[in-house]
Amino acid sequence: MPNIKSAKKRVKVIEAKNARNKSDRTALKTSIKKANAALSGNDAGKEAAVKAAIKRIDQSAAKGILHKNTAARRKSALALKLNATNQ
Repeated sequence: MPNIKSAKKRVKVIEAKNARNKSDRTALKTSIKKANAALSGNDAGKEAAVKAAIKRIDQSAAKGILHKNTAARRKSALALKLNATNQ
């Protein structure tokens, strides 16, 4: 444990940021899994699920949780799957 007051504060701040990032990452994974499940089945809300997942991916990229190229790759994969199911 740190002895200096500012170092103690940094530990608390980092723990809070880690908890927030973990929560955002799990929400992102959940939305992507829901979109993939909707695309694999005959779900009526495919477009809505993919749209929600893409929004969550964009939010994660804006917050710095995902790299912008990773976000683009994941969005592209979802769009390709959606287009393949619509044909």
